Amino acid sequence: MSHPSMIHRYRWYELIGIYAGILLFLAFVLAPFIEGFLVSLKPLSQLFSSPYRFIPENGSFTAYRTMWTSVPGFGWYIFNSFLVSGSITIIVLILVVPAAYAFARFEFKGSGLLLGAFLAVKMFSGAVLLIPLFRLMRSFGVLNTYFAMIVPGVAFIIPTGIWLLHTYIRRIPRELDEAAYVDGASQLYTLRRVILPIAMPGIVVVAISSFIEAYAQQFIYALTFNSKTEYMPLPVGLFAYFGRQEVVWNELMAASFVGIAPALVVIFFLQRYLVSGLTAGAVKQ
Repeated sequence: MSHPSMIHRYRWYELIGIYAGILLFLAFVLAPFIEGFLVSLKPLSQLFSSPYRFIPENGSFTAYRTMWTSVPGFGWYIFNSFLVSGSITIIVLILVVPAAYAFARFEFKGSGLLLGAFLAVKMFSGAVLLIPLFRLMRSFGVLNTYFAMIVPGVAFIIPTGIWLLHTYIRRIPRELDEAAYVDGASQLYTLRRVILPIAMPGIVVVAISSFIEAYAQQFIYALTFNSKTEYMPLPVGLFAYFGRQEVVWNELMAASFVGIAPALVVIFFLQRYLVSGLTAGAVKQ
């Protein structure tokens, strides 16, 4: 006997309320992005016109062409952003996977306290630690390098990654580890050949969240630890240019959308693999 899906259990007026709530939520979330994109299509003469027009007249992609010449080194800023975010994500995964496996599979004294300490670290704002971090980076002589932006990012993202992944690994039955041990497999082999393939959806989640957080936190670290143009990521590069001159809002919006577009594409494809991995790699306890 087939059971109706959950969506078919609601009455028509309840469905209207559900979809209306979803549309209202999406309106609040997407409205700033839609407005920013429309601003990038407007001529400057329409940006401060009265009454204000939401839909641009004679909109064009001129700002997307001119911003490449208006913002020197724009392509290099995007490269720096991806280099820093990608490096942080890779290092976080390398450190988080074995740490999460250890917390999920081994009972050792102080493990719960240590996990709580990881959460306590996340309670501190990065701005609070900027001065100590600056003095530390200066003492090591690594200011104005990629290293100065990557290390703080890794340090602040690792706790979240460990919490996310260790929770996922704990849901994997221990019988799989025990079966591997009976066959003579070492713990490292078990992690690499048994746990990692099943935990891949969780690893993808950690990768996505780490990349997004690393991409979002570039501004504060790069602005504090770097003053050289060749190491500037996109947020600081745009801030440095548009902060010194008159703000050309349509070009600023165009540069912002071009800068985040590659990241959105990467995240979109990773989410597709995440969904397929969740459906194919599910484990019933």
